[in-house]
Amino acid sequence: MIVRAQARFLRISPLKTRQLADLIRKRDVIEASGILLSLNKRPCYFLRKLLQSAVNNAKQKGFSPEQLYISKITADAGPIWKRYRASAFGRAVRIRKRTTHLKIELDIKS
Repeated sequence: MIVRAQARFLRISPLKTRQLADLIRKRDVIEASGILLSLNKRPCYFLRKLLQSAVNNAKQKGFSPEQLYISKITADAGPIWKRYRASAFGRAVRIRKRTTHLKIELDIKS
């Protein structure tokens, strides 16, 4: 692990985020950012921002993006915001607004 970046309490479901995280895992940084730019999914925005943050951290340490790849990326569940909505017959239905903790680690290609 050369550099790491994390984003916490993102207002998006971890299940949706994991689908895109699986697409870019073990790929080069430049290839992964190209994949994220071409897709039209909401988690791409958060993943692109986090990947750019990790690349900037690597530049601070003196590495170039061409020599890096995504060695580890996780999308874990954060706390769930619980809300209630009115339903039929005077009932209340729970709405669960999920959050995500994203972590990414970059390493040097061998």
